Amino acid sequence: MKLQVVLSLCAVLTLGLQAPPPEQCWCELINVGDEFPHDKLSTADGNASDCNRNITPNKTVELESLLLGLERRIAQLHKDVSVLEREDDGELYGVLSLYVIENEMVEIRHLMDRLNSTTETDQHLTADAVQQLRALRVEMREMETFDTAQVVRGRLDNELLRMDLNDCQNGLNATPPPTQPPPRTCAHGQLQNVTGPRVFTKGEYPGSYPYGAWGRDPEPEPGKESWYWLVMMTSGNKFSNYIRLYSSLSSLIVGKSVPGNVDIHPSNPTTNTIQGPNNVLYRGALYYNCYNQPEVCRFNLTTKKVTNFRLPEGTRYNSKGNFCQLDECYPFTDLDLATDESGVWVTYTTSQDFGNLVLSKVEEGEPPRLGQTWHTSIYKQAITNTFMACGVLYATRFKTKGVEEIFYALDTVTGKERFNLGILMNKMAPKIQALNYSPVDQMLHAYSDANMVSYKALFA
Repeated sequence: MKLQVVLSLCAVLTLGLQAPPPEQCWCELINVGDEFPHDKLSTADGNASDCNRNITPNKTVELESLLLGLERRIAQLHKDVSVLEREDDGELYGVLSLYVIENEMVEIRHLMDRLNSTTETDQHLTADAVQQLRALRVEMREMETFDTAQVVRGRLDNELLRMDLNDCQNGLNATPPPTQPPPRTCAHGQLQNVTGPRVFTKGEYPGSYPYGAWGRDPEPEPGKESWYWLVMMTSGNKFSNYIRLYSSLSSLIVGKSVPGNVDIHPSNPTTNTIQGPNNVLYRGALYYNCYNQPEVCRFNLTTKKVTNFRLPEGTRYNSKGNFCQLDECYPFTDLDLATDESGVWVTYTTSQDFGNLVLSKVEEGEPPRLGQTWHTSIYKQAITNTFMACGVLYATRFKTKGVEEIFYALDTVTGKERFNLGILMNKMAPKIQALNYSPVDQMLHAYSDANMVSYKALFA
């Protein structure tokens, strides 16, 4: 900038012994150039921040997940229709197959609606972003004319040079990639999306038992690969003393239980019977919260033997450490058993953890015991359910009566927590009392207000 400085003459007078008067100076600064547009710079900075906030990698992941889900659903629909054409008996099997196909078509329609909505939104967002970027480019070029001393240009050149030097240094000191991937229990990667519901049924007792759990054994005995299990809280929505078995998904849907019930004890409740709905079946044994104890019970369906082990001192039980939503808590959900590709896990909370969620691996043995433990920073009563998949703990929370959100994840390999997953599940009823992951077919099995609902889990 060119400045003209006009100095007036400063006079100093000395009269005899009289003290000299103070010096007086007048300076006038005149800017002969254009005034720097601070308002434009502030506006440009705000517009750039808006672009960074609106356009994120999550939007691309969401679109890719929807396309992947649609691709898989169409392939599954084609497969099911082909099976129906070959094996339709005109009776029960055909009716059930048509019911499954109808559910798949409804799911595909929902996916296409979401895909159309997402695509339209992204198109508007892209058009707005392009227009804003063009305007930003013009404004920044105008403001560069004020950099007469080339200060900003010099800083940019220095920054580019520094980045080139870093790239060169990293290339020279690059560590060769490991010959094997880091330890993990499966190759799926992290959960990206959930589609469905895939299956929805009221079962044998429509509306009778709001609390319960169901699913599949990840490592079943030979000949029982297609079996499903069901545990309903038959006493006050809190307790149960048996597990009900079904030889196939079709049998579960129509309510034909074969071989039927396997009783833990004739009385309900009593010592070593089931307390709370969060149960799992693994290698032919049911894992659950023992009645009136801070313990995990393992009931072997073949030998009818119960073995148990105690959780750490201070573990909250008897409905003192429940899952909760905004309006209420789910009674006797202190312990939540889960299965994934590596085995059985249990989540709970203790007084020492001040109500925060604790995760432990259950090690097989006689009796079983607790293995490695992770202490999380998520408050247990701020979540509605948990499940394990591929060595990662996921937690859900109530969003609306029709939507549940998978929002939290803990990677047990890295120990890293995430609180912003934003994976939404469409519900068939307001509450989900139990949620189990099946590594056999990557399905999530939800027990929701006496309904049995399943969802497809999509991984990276």
